[in-house]
Amino acid sequence: MDEVGEDSRSEADRVSGGERIGRAAYDLFSRYGVRAVGVDAVVARAGAAKMTLYRNFPSKDDLILDFLSRRERSWTEQWLVHESRQRGHLPQDQLLALFDLFGEWFARPDFEGCVFLTTMMEINDPGDTVFQAAVGHLRRIRDYLRELAEEAGVPDPLLLARQWHILMKGSIMAAHEGDREAAAAAREMGVMLLRAHGLPASGPAGSP
Repeated sequence: MDEVGEDSRSEADRVSGGERIGRAAYDLFSRYGVRAVGVDAVVARAGAAKMTLYRNFPSKDDLILDFLSRRERSWTEQWLVHESRQRGHLPQDQLLALFDLFGEWFARPDFEGCVFLTTMMEINDPGDTVFQAAVGHLRRIRDYLRELAEEAGVPDPLLLARQWHILMKGSIMAAHEGDREAAAAAREMGVMLLRAHGLPASGPAGSP
């Protein structure tokens, strides 16, 4: 009866049910990883029927892909890119601002790490669709770094983007180990890296 009643709901209600499920999955996957969380836990958190889940997400992989897309919008685009652009005037300042943001992020009690990295490691199959999606989301972060490097006029923007991305990922993993000063250390290394590429760069945040 519940499923029949749900089928008779308006399209708006069905979309709302799918959104609730997407948000519930986002919260659970962010905290516990994509492997540890099953669809039963997602529908329970969403307060929705399992049929609603499968109507909107035919497989768990579809739910994970939606989770990664939501993360790119909220974390990469709305937070990382937007805030770094706001915090620096020059491209090199915006690159360094990424580590200032990371320092604030690492200090949060709900620091959950990079879900693109953790999802990739959990799947651990380069041929898997979800694995490739996580790699793609990471690549788009690197594309942003390359964009900043190009704006700064460095001779090899791709090289700087790759190096900077390694610093970012390394600092996240160090923070996972419990080193909440990892962002400051990565920023210092970033200053040296910028200078190696011929760019003037400031030292610690707030210093000349």
